[in-house]
Amino acid sequence: MTIDNTLGATVNQPYVTVKLCPPNAPTDAACSTVDHMLLDTGSIGVRVFASALGSSQASRLPQQTGASNDTSGNAPLAQCALFGSGYLWGALRRADVTIGGMTARDIPVQIVGDDAYGSTPADCVSRGVADLGTVDALGAKGVVGIGHRARDFPQAAQTALAATYYYCAGATSCTAARVPLEQQTMNPVAAFATDNNGTIIRLPALPPDGQASAAGELIFGVGTRSNNALPANPTILAVSDQGTLTTMYASRSVPAIVDSGTNGLMFRDTSIPTGVNNWFAPQNTLSLSATMMSTVGLQATVPFSIADAERLFESHYAAYDSLGALSLSSNMFVWGLPFYYGRSVYTVLSGTQAGDRTGPFVAF
Repeated sequence: MTIDNTLGATVNQPYVTVKLCPPNAPTDAACSTVDHMLLDTGSIGVRVFASALGSSQASRLPQQTGASNDTSGNAPLAQCALFGSGYLWGALRRADVTIGGMTARDIPVQIVGDDAYGSTPADCVSRGVADLGTVDALGAKGVVGIGHRARDFPQAAQTALAATYYYCAGATSCTAARVPLEQQTMNPVAAFATDNNGTIIRLPALPPDGQASAAGELIFGVGTRSNNALPANPTILAVSDQGTLTTMYASRSVPAIVDSGTNGLMFRDTSIPTGVNNWFAPQNTLSLSATMMSTVGLQATVPFSIADAERLFESHYAAYDSLGALSLSSNMFVWGLPFYYGRSVYTVLSGTQAGDRTGPFVAF
């Protein structure tokens, strides 16, 4: 796992390399290896740009069908994947996905920018803030979502929701779909044959002014091998299936998530000066703290620093541990990638066992 800015002016973007193959391909000749895939504990599923696969590779991956409300039974599925900063639109296809020597076989993945589906539904555009469907816009060639669930959107298996899944009779004819869990994009870790109960992201501590790049570890499984055991005295915080807990900051309690795919600490504090794009820009580096609270009441106070982002960015580095931004929502605290530096952060999936504990939980 690396944090670098070879794709442009990106900061705090953790990347992994992924190999995608047609299901059960006999050789690697039909496979594509894609680097700079954003590692995201705040979402579920593998999403890759068609342009990163190559023009012929996407068509080799079989289309995913099977919407419950598709009377034909064979209309291809597509998805509007919503993120805090925008949306990704593209077809669902099936692939074998290999990360670090571990393979998730024959799982649904999203192919962003698939030529077969050029028209993004209006409800996706209206809810998605901005189109992230280019490498420049996303700052990555795709997303590897390894959050706390196995499947992307359980509610969509019961109800055809707006701006979620669609079945498409043609490139411009897509209808909101009710999609069984087995046909939804999924956490690739949950599909591994072993070491499939969660992940550990381990990143080094950084100098106060950041670092040109950083290298870390992505470890599969929690408590399944000698190299992925929980530490002797971990902080373990139960979260919801969506990965939410509570954070108290400045005497206010708000929902929170621990999210490697967000490049700063995002929270509401209008007393801190801001600069371009709402990045915090205090005159002097601030030493702050907030209290993380689990869904069962356990607490952990976490210190952190907020520096002047505009000054930091003058170095053109890729990795900073004191980067934060003013959240436009007063009801969310996002523990983004700066939280991960100098820590091993454990993400355990819902309904799985890690030692004598049952997920979902986050630990560090």
